[in-house]
Amino acid sequence: MRIRGLLIAVVVLAALAGGVYWSNKVKKAEEGKPSPDAPPKVLSIPQDQFQQIEIHKGGADALTLRKDDAGKWQMVSPKQLPVDQDAASSLVSSLSSLDSSRLVEEKSSDLAQFGLASPSLEVNVRQKGGKVTKLLFGDESPAGGGHFVKLDGDPRVFTIASYNKTSIDKTPADLRDKRLMTFDSDKLTRVELKAKGQSIEFGKNNQNEWQIIKPKPLRADGGQVEELVRKLKDARMETTASDADAKKAATAFPGAKPVAVVRTTDAAGTQELDVRKDKDNNYYAKSSVVEGVQKLTTFVGEGLDKGLDDFRNKKLFDFGFHDPSKLEIRDGGKQVVYQKTGDKWMSGPKQMDGPSVQALVDKLRDLSAVKFLEQGSGSTVFEATVTSNEGKRVEKVIVSRQGDSFLAGRENEPAVYELDGKAVEELRKAAAEVKEFQPPKKEEKKK
Repeated sequence: MRIRGLLIAVVVLAALAGGVYWSNKVKKAEEGKPSPDAPPKVLSIPQDQFQQIEIHKGGADALTLRKDDAGKWQMVSPKQLPVDQDAASSLVSSLSSLDSSRLVEEKSSDLAQFGLASPSLEVNVRQKGGKVTKLLFGDESPAGGGHFVKLDGDPRVFTIASYNKTSIDKTPADLRDKRLMTFDSDKLTRVELKAKGQSIEFGKNNQNEWQIIKPKPLRADGGQVEELVRKLKDARMETTASDADAKKAATAFPGAKPVAVVRTTDAAGTQELDVRKDKDNNYYAKSSVVEGVQKLTTFVGEGLDKGLDDFRNKKLFDFGFHDPSKLEIRDGGKQVVYQKTGDKWMSGPKQMDGPSVQALVDKLRDLSAVKFLEQGSGSTVFEATVTSNEGKRVEKVIVSRQGDSFLAGRENEPAVYELDGKAVEELRKAAAEVKEFQPPKKEEKKK
């Protein structure tokens, strides 16, 4: 009897387990299905299958985008133009999964009532393999906020939201590459700037850091050079400019005041941008990669109107946020060396107070020029040698006094930096206040 009962229990348990398994399987399958009440999709094409898109509107020539061998979109009509790849990807995304707002008719016998007998907009998608899908757009729906659409060869008529139509109804101006310079920022190796009567050339060193090469080798403020590159990337044509605006720009450019000429070099070659400003402070530019004269924003125009000193590194030390491992300080007749061992600062056998050494490091890190001089000398008042980056970077700065001014120079560099007197005073004060480590006092036990 016991064996029989055990067998019955096993059978019941197996049935229950099977029921739970089947229930979960059905539930999971249902989760992947759209709701029965959900409006049907108008179009569903995998994005990687798009090969060509044609947009036909009114009597205008078709706008045709086609993928090249590298998988990049190119505009082949109404004329050949480079394409904004992000804008093209957005168009593909909108077409690849187009939802309807509702199904209007399963089979319409009168397409004219929806404006679909003579569509105002037709979009043809050619997939890999040659299959072509035609999407037809009709009138705006009477309730507003939507448009009638159908697929060629499909009797159904749908409405889609107006924003979906807007995301598809594009012009050449919407989809063309609007950049006036098309260099690859990651592969940029040279930037040349002629502005304010100066010619400056920037290049990358072995650490991939920007340096000033011309008019002579100088340390560059990498952040300022990158800001210049960003301004060049922001130089774009105005897509809303009318024919009259284009004619005005072309007329104004020859007589406008030169502001800057910039050349960039990357793996693809060299490009040039010539920027000028008219008497009304309007900025115009002519690019080597875009036809015609384009109006620039003041933000970009002013950002290119820079001189040599705007790009020089005003910091005396380059260790930045790399924690130094060694400090050698000479202030007058006092000379001391601090070496970091683990998380402790040592001076010979003595452990030093960490916060006081850190205060000195911060003052050295912040030491900056107020301006640059062609030459200068004086009596030495302070020297600091900082070792950082796991011993790979050693920087020595000598501070001297010339009358009421403080000057500084980096070892083996010709540049002369003028310093703020208060900053020098605070640096020397921080150096004087470095002290030995004092262990915390033990609390006396209460009797």
